[in-house]
Amino acid sequence: MTDTASRLLITGAAGNMGEMLRPLLRKPGRTLRLFDIADITDTDPEHEEFVQGSVTDRAAVAAAVDGVDAVLHLGGLSTEDSWENILSVNVDGTQAVFEAAVAHGVTRVIAASSNHAVGFWTHAEAGSNPLPGDVPPRPDGFYGWSKAAVEALGRLYHDRFGIDVVNLRIGSSFDRPPNYRGLASWMSPADTARLIEAALSDSAKGFHTVWGISRNTRSWWSAAEGAAIGYEPQDDAEVFADEFLADHEWSFDDPILQRVGGAFCDHPLGQRMR
Repeated sequence: MTDTASRLLITGAAGNMGEMLRPLLRKPGRTLRLFDIADITDTDPEHEEFVQGSVTDRAAVAAAVDGVDAVLHLGGLSTEDSWENILSVNVDGTQAVFEAAVAHGVTRVIAASSNHAVGFWTHAEAGSNPLPGDVPPRPDGFYGWSKAAVEALGRLYHDRFGIDVVNLRIGSSFDRPPNYRGLASWMSPADTARLIEAALSDSAKGFHTVWGISRNTRSWWSAAEGAAIGYEPQDDAEVFADEFLADHEWSFDDPILQRVGGAFCDHPLGQRMR
């Protein structure tokens, strides 16, 4: 795969996912431009540069985008929050990123979407076939709705301006699955980096929406859309199965497992998660 980014902007670089990915995305010939409202003091001077600012500050976003080849847009609220906060940070912030990309001639945006954009899809509705990575949105909360809006903004800016867009419907990207549901939805740090490298490649030109998961034995989400852009996951959450299934039976009668969004489907709208 041919890499399209010698200078890659990462918004939300001080967040959990940004911190996890930074060492994995460093490579010879690539500079990571890190953008976050929080200070980042441990930059690698050979491979990283830091620009401080918020996605809600359009001038700061424009300055951060200027001179990069591609954007990995991780910035935003990562769980349920008030309608006002969700709109300001996740929706307006994403639109600011796309506007800046157009203004500065950036041709590739990788947007962190979420399984919660499609949280009300069920295992039963998928049937015997894996649930496609680009099924229509069925958000499970204001947060999930904002991620569906992020995807729609990507579609708009692709169709209007020809920006290559890859929406990543991320399951759960952590060092290890956070709970037993993660046996299906987990994406390892190494696979997360593999997915982003695929999304930066020539294979990902155009508009794509793909699942962000590892090669999990228990997954019922399709790998085909990721494979189409060159994503080849290597890890499997099944190595954690004995640990999690000691206390939980694996059954799709369980609403946590039956629905894409799990417990988010029942969380009160607009109530911040602790």
